[in-house]
Amino acid sequence: MQGNGAMRIAITSLAFLLLAQPARAQGNVAQGAAETVQVVQSRQANAALLKQYTWNERLDFQVNGAVKDIRIDLVNFGPDGKLQRTVLNDEHSPLPRGFLRHRIAERKLKDLEKYMEGLRSLLHQYTLPTPGAVMNFLDAATTTPAPNGQLMMSGQSVIQPGDSLTVWVDAASKKTRKFAVTTTFQGNPVNITATFATLPSGLNYVAYGEVTVPAKGYDLLIQNFDFNRN
Repeated sequence: MQGNGAMRIAITSLAFLLLAQPARAQGNVAQGAAETVQVVQSRQANAALLKQYTWNERLDFQVNGAVKDIRIDLVNFGPDGKLQRTVLNDEHSPLPRGFLRHRIAERKLKDLEKYMEGLRSLLHQYTLPTPGAVMNFLDAATTTPAPNGQLMMSGQSVIQPGDSLTVWVDAASKKTRKFAVTTTFQGNPVNITATFATLPSGLNYVAYGEVTVPAKGYDLLIQNFDFNRN
C-alpha cells in the first residue's frame, strides 16, 4: 500500500510540474517522472521476490590488511517481514594466551564485531530498501546517460548530511547494477561500493559490497550467494 501511495504522489507531482514548466521542457519533466515511477515499481517487485529466498552472506572484516573475522550467515525473512540471520560459521583471529591478555583481546574483538555490524547496516541503508527512500533520492537526484545502456543517478545528503550516492541502473529494466557512496560513520570518512547480479528469476541483489574506513584501516567485504527459493 505504501508503494502504491508513493507512485500516486509521483504521478500527481508530474502533473503539477507539467503545468508549471514551459512547453519545451515538458518532455524532459515527463521522462524524468516516468523513470522515477519505473524505478520504484522495479524495486517493489524485486523486494517482494527477495522475500521468497534464503541465501548465504559472507562477511570478511580486515584491519590493515589482516583478516580479523570471517562469518557466514544464513539469511531469510521472518514472519514479521524482517531479515533474520543464523550464524553458520564464525572464524576470528586467534586470541592471545594468558587470562588478562585474553580478556582484553576478547573485549576488543566484541567491539570490532559491533563496529562491523554497524558498517553492514550502513551499507544496507544506502541500498534504499524502501519505496520512500527511493522516491526521496530520485526526487533530488541528477540523472545522466552512462555507458553500456545504463543511467547514472547522483544525489547528495541522501542518508546523512554531506554524503553522496551514485547509482547506476539499467536503462531498460531499471535494475540496479552498482552504486558508490562517500559518507561518515562515527566521525570517520567511509567509502562504500556495491555491485549487483540478477538471477534467472529476475531477482536483483547485492553480489559484492565493500565498506572501507581509511582512518582506521578497516575493510569490510560482503558477499551474498547460494540463493534458494523457498
